[in-house]
Amino acid sequence: MTMNRRTLIMSSVAMTATLAAPRTMRASSPEFSFKFANIMPVDHPLNTRMTEASNKISEQTDGRVSIQVFPASQLGTDADMLSQLRSGGLDLLAQTGLIAATLVPPAAITGVGFAYPNYAQVWKSVDGELGRSIRTAFEKVNLIAFEKMWDNGFRQTTSIGKPIKSPEDLKGFKIRVPPAPLWTSLFKSLGAAPTSIPWGETYSALQTHVADGLENPLAGIYFAKMYEVQKYLSRTNHMWDGFWILANRDNFEMLPEDLRDIVVTEINRSALVQRADVEKLNSELQAELTSKGLEFIDVDTAQFRATLQASSFYSDWKGRFGEEAWALLESTSGKLI
Repeated sequence: MTMNRRTLIMSSVAMTATLAAPRTMRASSPEFSFKFANIMPVDHPLNTRMTEASNKISEQTDGRVSIQVFPASQLGTDADMLSQLRSGGLDLLAQTGLIAATLVPPAAITGVGFAYPNYAQVWKSVDGELGRSIRTAFEKVNLIAFEKMWDNGFRQTTSIGKPIKSPEDLKGFKIRVPPAPLWTSLFKSLGAAPTSIPWGETYSALQTHVADGLENPLAGIYFAKMYEVQKYLSRTNHMWDGFWILANRDNFEMLPEDLRDIVVTEINRSALVQRADVEKLNSELQAELTSKGLEFIDVDTAQFRATLQASSFYSDWKGRFGEEAWALLESTSGKLI
């Protein structure tokens, strides 16, 4: 966090709008300036809603608090930004639990394959006891995880050379996955050949066939224009993925308590709006992506889950997370082993 330095607050008028022009604040210069960063495209609901939240925070604090949004990996890769957050060079970061797990291992548990069949169970889990236990784990490394996770969506599988219709089609398939052990483990257990590539390098990796496919929610595929380098999309729904909003504790606690309360309230409130945005988008984007040339394929997800169950995937990860955390997961997901 920097103090007594003018920053620009960008406004967003709609979910699909790009970041707009600077707005005038009541204070001549913000007393507290924060940087918020993430890897998602500028017009993804994560960024449009966080920009909206930053505007409301500026208004409610009479311009004393400024949050500048840095989308689209402007401040580096996931790993770069997580390091910046820990050092205090970055104040706020949207990070998926599976990548944050390189620092806080329990955070990956929400990404266990086929754990959640629907959003009702997702929110019951991450807003409940499991989410609380993960937030406590973040506290141990001097980070604050905001109460409400932001949605990324259920992840699907795309390809260019052949459609993925069954687990058999994944055998030896070069698929891009984010740099996180659980993602690699999941696709190896399904028989694929996963390769870890940062999001900002994924488009070019698909163009050059470093990887032949990827897995991502529909909104991510759409806003990053992955349909330009992929031909098929298989509705595998193999994993739900969401973002924790993380704050550097030392920087955040420099805010007076009344201002902290405003920031927390507005960011958590915007999370709920963004969840609805993404759920609606993921239910509507098939037509748009089809018009861009992407062919949708419905698959029997039970086959993929059965392949995982026949492997050591679930037992291995239960051992890593521990009995207590696994029990919290299964309290909403149902038995996985």
